Amino acid sequence: MLKLLIATGNKGKIKELRTLLAGLEVDLLTPGDIGLDLDVLEDGQNYEENAGKKARAYSQASGYVSLADDSGLEVDALGGAPGLYSARYSPKPHATDADRRAYMLENLKGHPRPWKAHFHATIAIGTPDGPTLFAEGNCHGEIIPTERGNNGFGYDPIFYIPEMNATMAELSMDDKNRLSHRALAVNNAIPALRKLMKF
Repeated sequence: MLKLLIATGNKGKIKELRTLLAGLEVDLLTPGDIGLDLDVLEDGQNYEENAGKKARAYSQASGYVSLADDSGLEVDALGGAPGLYSARYSPKPHATDADRRAYMLENLKGHPRPWKAHFHATIAIGTPDGPTLFAEGNCHGEIIPTERGNNGFGYDPIFYIPEMNATMAELSMDDKNRLSHRALAVNNAIPALRKLMKF
């Protein structure tokens, strides 16, 4: 069976990507499965540069086709922040997801609601010596001041989707895998993945 490496050590992302890719006729590997410990500096100027850099690095280190993503939350009232820096959005040196959510809500104080926002994801598919392919997805909603739900990670508990009357963290896995930015990006990437891996 063809092997595809999920190019991340983030357990939340691995779980989500495993579910999103479960229907494909490929053997999904994680860095831990093959003993790969790789730390790729995400110093790109946009999501595509970061995702591409990770996909290529993991692919070249492992020899497998690799799938990476770079994603972020962009809040209109914060001028699109935290964006690329969503995973590092806190003055604390070893901030948790809860720290980052609290910091965002502190920065939004004084701004009129609704706090419109969207999640963006760029998927990159890297090969050891060939092209890097890309796909994108967006999920629109707003930030709310009170955390709700526990089915998620990152900013999910404060990202509210009006048409679902729920935060991302309140959605069932089925709904999240239909609506999320990462789900949409993966769905958009699957045709390219099939063509590249010939399955």
